Amino acid sequence: MATITLDKLTKRFGKQTAVKDLTLKIDENEFVALLGPSGCGKTTTMNMISGILKPDMGKVYFDEREMNDVPAGKRGVGFVFQNYAVFTHMTVYNNIACGLKVRKFPASDIDTEVIKAAKLLRIDHVLNTNAERLSINDMQKVALARTLVTKPEILLLDEPLSNLDAALRNIMRAELKRLHLELGQTTVYVTHDQVEAMSLADRIAVMNFAVLQQFDTPYEVYRRPKNLFVANFIGSPTMN
Repeated sequence: MATITLDKLTKRFGKQTAVKDLTLKIDENEFVALLGPSGCGKTTTMNMISGILKPDMGKVYFDEREMNDVPAGKRGVGFVFQNYAVFTHMTVYNNIACGLKVRKFPASDIDTEVIKAAKLLRIDHVLNTNAERLSINDMQKVALARTLVTKPEILLLDEPLSNLDAALRNIMRAELKRLHLELGQTTVYVTHDQVEAMSLADRIAVMNFAVLQQFDTPYEVYRRPKNLFVANFIGSPTMN
């Protein structure tokens, strides 16, 4: 698995600065949450990691390799979006298999990998079911399985649980934690939900107004916030 280094990243849209001078390093196998309110720059940061966006200034590295000019499709990154993007007219099997088919994997390998991914996500019992008949929770699992089956070194998750109700979010948080422990992929998770960040992440990058406010463990972010914004946003004890 890869490390991710962001070196003084800046991204602007017209006169608006979305991310300003962002520097941080995400270790191999680490689960990092990008946490902050809407418009703080967290999704823009993820899009620069994935290659969807190119930084105006600064560099992105995977391990020691500079990635700025590497197209998104060649970065070895798996991306799960908020809206799932599941093909509802297709079976669960074909949804999971589509990435492998595009890569022209042999049929026998596709079958092996799809079944393995479905068992990992505990959806092997619905492989022959059309996706339109699934619950929202299972649709999210299909989206995850479709990404994981390609074995990306880096997994990017953009608010994947935001469309679920509270009970399903709790279930999926536990599933994501289990998957990370089993697979160990370097994972970046965008969220505005403090509970998700605190319960899932090894470290949390708190952002506000395009600027990184604090990058630390959940314990440190909660017990020792760097500034008043972090304290108020996390719900930390009163600062000294």
